[in-house]
Amino acid sequence: MEKGTGRMSIMQHIGELRRRMTIVVISLVVAAVVLYFASPVLIDILIRPIKQYLPGENLAIMSSLGGFTIRFKVSLFIATIVCSPLIIWEIMGFFVPALKPSERKWVIPTVIALVILFYLGMIFCYLVIQEAAFGWMIEQSAAFATVIPNADDYLTIMMLLEIGFGVAFEIPLVIFYLSVFHLVPYKTFRENWRFIYVGLLIFSAMVTPDASPVTMFFMFAAIILLYEISLGVARSYLMRRYGKESLKWSKEEFEAHDA
Repeated sequence: MEKGTGRMSIMQHIGELRRRMTIVVISLVVAAVVLYFASPVLIDILIRPIKQYLPGENLAIMSSLGGFTIRFKVSLFIATIVCSPLIIWEIMGFFVPALKPSERKWVIPTVIALVILFYLGMIFCYLVIQEAAFGWMIEQSAAFATVIPNADDYLTIMMLLEIGFGVAFEIPLVIFYLSVFHLVPYKTFRENWRFIYVGLLIFSAMVTPDASPVTMFFMFAAIILLYEISLGVARSYLMRRYGKESLKWSKEEFEAHDA
């Protein structure tokens, strides 16, 4: 990852962005092509948590090209997961030249944290959410209809859930940096916790693609737990660096202290 020391022109920024985007796109395409040949196995692993809700444990395909489309979609999804460390690294690398030398020490820990939280969110979704979410959705139709397990429909919802939880689990890191860099003082988070909780509840409802209260509740509970953990870590960092009184400082007081 380059560490620029001078200012870059707009064209240099565009060139740098193009270079990093090219790396990401080529990596995704190559990974997706390779994974395409293993897609039947990947699909079997992906649907394992919900197999009990599939008649005969099989999905149904509604068109002649459906198999190819689904295999490619799943391959691209898994490729995104596999390449996510590279994608995050390239995104962070693009912004490194704009950071101060004192801020660049946070880059590698941030990349590691982002990758770990993203994977934790997806693992949590796979092990806990998928079965509960599909159980609730199937139950809503059981009294008056038979649900046909459309492969495209089922797998799309599953992949959106995985991505949604992976992204949602990044929120605590955002909260941590907002507090540590004094963009939003620690005391603001603590004093406005009711509004923040409501905002996170709304976010959970928006991110979950299945409109299931079960899914929304699990996501909300997980985000709240991670939110409190991130504030706890931020509190520990601020107390160690500035002292206990810094927990009550405003943004202006932080800026005056760092000046």
